[in-house]
Amino acid sequence: MPRRHHHGVSPYEGAYGFSRAVRVGDLIHVAGTAPVPEPGGELVDGAYLQMLRCGEIASQAIRALGGSMPDVVRTRMFITDPNDADEVGRAHKEIFGESLPAATMVVVAALLDPGWVVEIEVEAVVR
Repeated sequence: MPRRHHHGVSPYEGAYGFSRAVRVGDLIHVAGTAPVPEPGGELVDGAYLQMLRCGEIASQAIRALGGSMPDVVRTRMFITDPNDADEVGRAHKEIFGESLPAATMVVVAALLDPGWVVEIEVEAVVR
């Protein structure tokens, strides 16, 4: 079964040798997605806005590989501060609410960039 790859804006993709997302058959796997700004842009501030940015990047990857947000079946959220859970959850509901994916939220000690407070992974099954 052929694999299709999508590359995003993260400088780590090329440096570390991975794709933003990979589609194999009807499955789309989106790699850990942080709130990386567009080239020339700035990191958004706050957990809610960062989560929306993560969702935007993940959505672009899913659409580029022929899927859509209602196809999302699983998300994993990594946050650095448990006090951000409600803001991240609120943004998650706005981004993925229609698909009601299975979801996990985990508090971690840190993310790769000290400015990031949230990162997500997403899986979709294209209908």
